[in-house]
Amino acid sequence: MHAQPQIATDPTSDLIGIGAVAQGKLSLRERDQMMRILKTAAALVALATPALADPAEGIWQTEVDDGAFAHVTIAPCGAAYCGTITRTFQNGGTEYNSENKGKQIVIGMVAAGDGSYAGQVWRPSNNKTYVGKMSVSGNALTLKGCVAGGLICAAQGWARVQ
Repeated sequence: MHAQPQIATDPTSDLIGIGAVAQGKLSLRERDQMMRILKTAAALVALATPALADPAEGIWQTEVDDGAFAHVTIAPCGAAYCGTITRTFQNGGTEYNSENKGKQIVIGMVAAGDGSYAGQVWRPSNNKTYVGKMSVSGNALTLKGCVAGGLICAAQGWARVQ
């Protein structure tokens, strides 16, 4: 009979691993290598995180509507995306404190996976909520408010601020 090889199950074995690290059994060279690997992995994770953000996330500038425009911050809200008015400006670009700051203008937009979204949109000038459609292409966002089940829509083009 042949003897069965012994498999080390002791975490303090001389193998390079968590047990060796915990027991301080790594040489300085091995510790330096592990630190470089960990730093590289952390940097890759940090760089990949912005790439994972949805294309609609960010700050967008609306078109002028009724003599004013706004900056809208779009962010996740549950499984959807919502946009809140964060800054307001007169048509000439002078910032002012509108009563609409802090209110949601983009409501429950669910991504369809191709840069398009469906949800609701609120129009501040008439205080009405409409069936909403949104599409993002690079730094341009098209927001539509629709009536008649989505058959008749009015659109605005927004530009990414940040």
